[in-house]
Amino acid sequence: CLFSMAANVLEEDSMEQDIESPVTIHQPKLPKQAREDLPKNISKECAKRKIQRYVRKDGKCNVHHGNVRETYRYLTDIFTTLVDLKWRFNLLIFVMVYTVTWLFFGMIWWLIAYMRGDMDHIGDSTWTPCVSNLNGFVSAFLFSIETETTIGYGYRVITDKCPEGIILLLVQSVLGSIVNAFMVGCMFVKISQPKKRAETLVFSTNAVISMRDGKLCLMFRVGDLRNSHIVEASIRAKLIKSKQTKEGEFIPLNQTDINVGYYTGDDRLFLVSPLIISHEINQQSPFWEISKAQLPKEELEIVVILEGMVEATGMTCQARSSYITSEILWGYRFTPVLTLEDGFYEVDYNSFHETYETNTPVYSAKELAEMASRAELPLTWSVSSKLDQHAELETEEEEKNQEDQNERNGDVANLENESKV
Repeated sequence: CLFSMAANVLEEDSMEQDIESPVTIHQPKLPKQAREDLPKNISKECAKRKIQRYVRKDGKCNVHHGNVRETYRYLTDIFTTLVDLKWRFNLLIFVMVYTVTWLFFGMIWWLIAYMRGDMDHIGDSTWTPCVSNLNGFVSAFLFSIETETTIGYGYRVITDKCPEGIILLLVQSVLGSIVNAFMVGCMFVKISQPKKRAETLVFSTNAVISMRDGKLCLMFRVGDLRNSHIVEASIRAKLIKSKQTKEGEFIPLNQTDINVGYYTGDDRLFLVSPLIISHEINQQSPFWEISKAQLPKEELEIVVILEGMVEATGMTCQARSSYITSEILWGYRFTPVLTLEDGFYEVDYNSFHETYETNTPVYSAKELAEMASRAELPLTWSVSSKLDQHAELETEEEEKNQEDQNERNGDVANLENESKV
């Protein structure tokens, strides 16, 4: 749509200038991502599409990695790959690893017994087998399980007349210990992951914009449902919005930091009760020029990230959420949820997401600052004083021009006298 409109405009301009010299428009070849993320709202003719979230409300990133050719990198970090797998695949791999190793070593035990001729002397008391009471593949498989898991029922036992069996016993014991350490460690990390702890960290459904201490602020609320606290909790926010640079480069999903108290230390939270996180809309804020009427037209997303250590385990957890323009309420505040009871404070989470309307200017923070600066001008300033200032400036300019003219005339006179001499 953007390219077609540009072509139409250029063709109309060229026809007005010179009808006989048509202009040919060559559309540049852009990457797929740039073509899909061209700026919207260029014209009413371009249909508005639904805003696609970068981070969903539950904190999961809505990004899929495609055309990843270097898949061998996943094998170089096999431990993290197994931990990141879903539970059904993780359990399947856990069972398959142990089963395959038992079957593999069971097959080797059976081959040793078969090659030594133990199968031909079953029940012969004069024959010393490699493994006592091993009469087939099933018994060899059971002996492999007993060896690797160090169960030792005492019915099947290796003898001292089988050096190859002793070597195999050492190899299976060492490899079995490595497999146990790897798989049990993987399962332990999988179970102790703090992702479920982040489920009890909640964010308000909507963000609000209202006045606080005479300044326009963007606010949202966070809370912890558990009694065990998050240690060293910190909050940060990012604005996700596409932009175009002065050189014409289009940057999709550009990330801009939103200050929620980094310089004052307000971003470090003591999250015992729900807290309202505030972002002051000042000249450094990306919302400096956005008013109430302009806010619904913006295609932006605010991603908030809450991080901290779990008090019970000491592991770091992270909870995420996001707000799009339809979830930012202009002129609202959050309903208080903390009340003082007999000897304690009580938090009512039924009102955690509730808001109420308040008197808030519909102007942007920039417009409010300009109004305040005009209201603070001295009373002596007037149109007449402004005209006097212009008159003084004009007089100074005339005097300066006269001095320049006199200097030039003096230079000419000097040149004439020198020429006469």
